[in-house]
Amino acid sequence: MKDYKYVSYLWDDEKAKDMSELELLVYRSNLLGADLRLTNFAGGNTSTKIKEKDPLSGEEIDVLWVKGSGGDLGSIKKEGFASLYLDKLHALKKLYRGIEHEDEMVGYLPFCTFNLNPRAASIDTPLHAFIPETYVDHLHPDAIIAIAASKDGEQIMKEVFGNRLAWVPWQRPGFDLGLKMEQTYNENSGIEGIILGGHGLFTWGKDAKSCYETTLKVIEDASAYLEEHIAQTGKVFGGTLLQELPVQERSDIVSVIMPLIRGKICKDERKIGHFDDSPRVLEFINSADAEVLAAKGTSCPDHFLRTKIRPLYLQWHPQENTLADLEEMLDEALPEYRQAYKEYYQRCKHPDSPAMRDPNPVVFLIPGVGMITFAKDKQTARVSAEFYINAINVMRGANAVSEYVGLSEQEAFNIEYWLLEEAKLQRMPKEKEMARKVAVVTGGAGGIGRAIARRVLEESGHVVLLDKDEDVLQNALQELRTEYSKDRVCGIVADVTSETQMMHAFSDIAMYYGGVDVVIPNAGIASSSPIDMTSVEDWEYNHNVLVKGYFLASREAFKILKKQGIGGGLIFIVSKNAVVAGKNASAYSSAKAAELHLARCLAEEGAPHSIRVNTVNPDAVIAGSRIWNESGWREQRAKAYGIKPDQLEEYYRNRNALKVFVLPEDIAEAVLFFASDRSAKSTGNMLNVDGGVNAAFQR
Repeated sequence: MKDYKYVSYLWDDEKAKDMSELELLVYRSNLLGADLRLTNFAGGNTSTKIKEKDPLSGEEIDVLWVKGSGGDLGSIKKEGFASLYLDKLHALKKLYRGIEHEDEMVGYLPFCTFNLNPRAASIDTPLHAFIPETYVDHLHPDAIIAIAASKDGEQIMKEVFGNRLAWVPWQRPGFDLGLKMEQTYNENSGIEGIILGGHGLFTWGKDAKSCYETTLKVIEDASAYLEEHIAQTGKVFGGTLLQELPVQERSDIVSVIMPLIRGKICKDERKIGHFDDSPRVLEFINSADAEVLAAKGTSCPDHFLRTKIRPLYLQWHPQENTLADLEEMLDEALPEYRQAYKEYYQRCKHPDSPAMRDPNPVVFLIPGVGMITFAKDKQTARVSAEFYINAINVMRGANAVSEYVGLSEQEAFNIEYWLLEEAKLQRMPKEKEMARKVAVVTGGAGGIGRAIARRVLEESGHVVLLDKDEDVLQNALQELRTEYSKDRVCGIVADVTSETQMMHAFSDIAMYYGGVDVVIPNAGIASSSPIDMTSVEDWEYNHNVLVKGYFLASREAFKILKKQGIGGGLIFIVSKNAVVAGKNASAYSSAKAAELHLARCLAEEGAPHSIRVNTVNPDAVIAGSRIWNESGWREQRAKAYGIKPDQLEEYYRNRNALKVFVLPEDIAEAVLFFASDRSAKSTGNMLNVDGGVNAAFQR
């Protein structure tokens, strides 16, 4: 085990000893991707040149296996690598017409595909192909980019590494950069790698393990050099200018300000938020140099593509300004940012540039509070924050040894509006109908709640499950996160009858996702008894959970939805019993009727704010239900109808006109209709999902 201070040595000879060359490439890639100090999510790429039998000629030929477009090193599998004939890649040099035509070379890469591999090759493929080494790594380590983005980067590189590394000045990735790297390699005998100005690192080795070790050693040496100089300066980012607020105060501010920001930047398309107040973020935003450095933007293309030209730094003083001041600053700063972005686009655009994209910032920096990011989904927002932390680390190191230099405005534009990037965006599949939306489900761990969550997730939505049973909630979260992702599913333990818990829950949701779009009050209980045998406790319990619980969820939802000002919806899971008297169930049925009327009231109240409120009325949804199968409700209802408990499903099936079982998935489908834009002009409506109980037909 190697002893490193700034990186983690993870290579295991026992695991690697029987691996094939392709398996070693996957293994090496996963190890590199596991340490975010080496490279960020979906950043960097790795390659190996392997002898393969040509399926056409039967001859042994050299094949370049390189990370395909869009993959992530930390999780990549064999299927994530593109494979290309190495000799055909070199033959492309004869077709190259110069740097002004280099984008056309990407169109030739599919003609070099080996063995019909469907994985698309990335723009970095020539950079790996033209380096005459078998094992090559390309990463974006913060420590290396700090040197690469320094005013005196090449000189610092020589001071740290001597003749071990060579330098290639900044150039956009592509065919021409691959040729320049090949030339640099040939002109610098014995080098271990190349630093790309403002960009990142290429390293290699004689085998998979030595390639991995060379990469780690170079990053370790750079990190040690930077930390030594940071320690000598005594001040990071010019020293601390402001003091951060206590944790709870930061949380209180963020839970209010994120829905406000979301509303201001989501008029055309919704976004999901992420908040970060980690020590490195607070060190930066509270510093004397933060505003000036933030204005310089980022340097590495991978950082820039996910964080935009620059963040929005709000000149808010945590000890002197109020939350109202922060809201006013947003109202002034956002239009100014958008106008500046439009001017940047006009200054830098080319005749064939794509149309201007969303001019809103991705990264918001609030001194004393933290960093907020907004993007198309939670994962992208979180990754954008991670990339800006990478940029903070780069600025931290660069300013300690020299002066940080961001990407020039024109180069930044050329990356952001690169026609190849635009083509990639155009190839993206159409978004599903719950994409960019956050749905909150109370009673989310039960049968209907899980089914609703799953259906929303299937349509690319984000889901918050509220449930008071922590064990059952954790089970539901594990199940859904395994199938979907941790970013798109979260859970909060909360009792819907507790005003304090519900207020805290919605505050946490606002801070975690930036707001809400759809709230589905679903938490339920039930009891059955003749009126003369119904206790006050049973009556109050039914009305507490089914009426007060729906009221509290709705009230907290309205607070956020009105603050956002972009509309939204509530979908009440009510019951057939809301419109049909339930035998020996007056407490339950009257509470359900109250739910239904509450929904009608809120539909009228919410309409001026584009908040739609609709109801779904299930009947006899027994499968997967904790109410039916754990609370005694099955036995109570069977007794009311004079049948045995195990006859209940058939009783209900035969009672409805269609003679069908009603399942949780059926309720989820109705909820999806009301949650989606398909029902954009529907509010105050009631949809029965009961197989056709004629007494419940709407009149």
